Amino acid sequence: MIGGVEGQGELNVLGEALQPCSSDPLTGFFRTGYCAAGPDSAAVHLVCIEASEAFLAFSKAVGNDLSTPMPQFAFPGLVAGNRWCLVAGRWLQAHEARMAPRIYLRATNQAVLGLIPLEVLKPYALDLN
Repeated sequence: MIGGVEGQGELNVLGEALQPCSSDPLTGFFRTGYCAAGPDSAAVHLVCIEASEAFLAFSKAVGNDLSTPMPQFAFPGLVAGNRWCLVAGRWLQAHEARMAPRIYLRATNQAVLGLIPLEVLKPYALDLN
């Protein structure tokens, strides 16, 4: 179940209450389902993505294998279509390589704006009307 302290009270990149990213698989640095920065803003898993096969292959090729299960960390491995809180710097790396996955702005933490401008994020949004 999504909930817990981490993520509640934090804002998304649109200045609204941060929405949950995923409960299956359970994501976020704190594994609350939110892309939460936490009370000290120390966590950097801030961008809520929708994984694609192309992005997962790119990520693996640059040393961040998100598709292989790691049971020792209770990590099931991602498949295309999964939502996941991605490290902001990793998303930016993928963007610069033209391999960035689509994102959910309402579940992407406002803290990411210190690294990535909203104007860069918006074209990737899956949740704007």
